[in-house]
Amino acid sequence: MPLIAPFVTEVDFSTGVMSAPGYVLQRRLSDMAAMYADEAAASRILAGEGDRLIYEVQGVELPVEEGQIPHCTTRITPGQVGGEYHMTKGHYHARREQGEVYFGLSGRGYLVMQTESGETDVREMVAGSAAYVPPYWAHRTVNAGNGDFVFFSVWEARAGHDYGTIERDGFRKLVVMRDGQPAVVDNPKYD
Repeated sequence: MPLIAPFVTEVDFSTGVMSAPGYVLQRRLSDMAAMYADEAAASRILAGEGDRLIYEVQGVELPVEEGQIPHCTTRITPGQVGGEYHMTKGHYHARREQGEVYFGLSGRGYLVMQTESGETDVREMVAGSAAYVPPYWAHRTVNAGNGDFVFFSVWEARAGHDYGTIERDGFRKLVVMRDGQPAVVDNPKYD
């Protein structure tokens, strides 16, 4: 393993902007439309108002090798698609035995998790919340506030990301607006 020099990255807690990100990834509604329970609502938004930004990730790039600890910030914009709050795509780790830590920087959101055997868990996150995603749990974050929801995440470099399983199966739980408040409901796809 080549020796990497120590470094520091400055992070703006309110925006998630890193001082020198190695990469910036943006996901727009066109990238996410099939992830929402109401795909027709996504299509209407795309046709009517355009391709809104759902979330942005800024991260450091490190070699995919044992001992490396990649980290990033994610900023999820406020909004809804068919009553379902803006969210990340969500993923399992390709190496299921790897966990991850999320730390809330600003805003309000939820961490939605599930196992392949069907267990689910949903945790609220705010600035200062440190959430642990154990091995074998898929995870997605949701912005349930009126402003941006920003968090910092850290994982083992070899964990990898399996987005395909979530793209195919979705999550068993959704976070939607009910009576002006966030509510966790069953995904109708699993009825």
